[in-house]
Amino acid sequence: MDSRCSSSAGGGYSIHSTPTSTRMESFEAGEKKCISDVRRTFCLFVTFDLLFITLLWIIELNVNGGIQSQLEREVLHYNYHASFFDIFVLAVFRFAVLILAYAVCRLRHWWAIAITTAVSCAFLIVKVILSKLLSQGAFGYLLPIISFVLAWIETWLLDFKVLPQENEELNRFQSLMDAERAPLMGPGPLSDGQFYSPPESVADSDEELDDKHDPEKDLIQQLT
Repeated sequence: MDSRCSSSAGGGYSIHSTPTSTRMESFEAGEKKCISDVRRTFCLFVTFDLLFITLLWIIELNVNGGIQSQLEREVLHYNYHASFFDIFVLAVFRFAVLILAYAVCRLRHWWAIAITTAVSCAFLIVKVILSKLLSQGAFGYLLPIISFVLAWIETWLLDFKVLPQENEELNRFQSLMDAERAPLMGPGPLSDGQFYSPPESVADSDEELDDKHDPEKDLIQQLT
């Protein structure tokens, strides 16, 4: 009976501990691979930001008189008030900083995205105010606005999707670790012999009663 109870208890523990161990192993495997799924999505969007701004800039170069001549005018003869080249450089800056911080170094803080968003917003606002982009057709509106919006979408993705989800997974892993450590830190099983006290025998109790009545017998014998 004891052997069956102990085997069933052991089997019950393995049933409850197996899903926990499986989840811990899956989390550790996820940590060992490159990056999490939500972080990979963020990095893909950062790459999309660079490619989209590059595509718009190439279209703008081609529309305004040919790529080669416009490259010479906007890059070699750069003019802050009329060139779109700095908006492309700003997209390259965002891509380099964010990929380095959140894909290579795998940071879990918002300071890198805060720097890129602040620099992008400040530069674009000043450029729109001081430059003559608005007089250069649709691209004078399109490139600054799209660059501004993409920078804030990246901030929203990281602050409301990537970091909260990864922190939630980390907290869940810590709780699983605590649950695994709890049975190991608890008191061990108590053996039957620790609280066993042998029952008093009837012979010992009779001898104690005889010892209690012996003085009375001696007194009666003396009186007689």
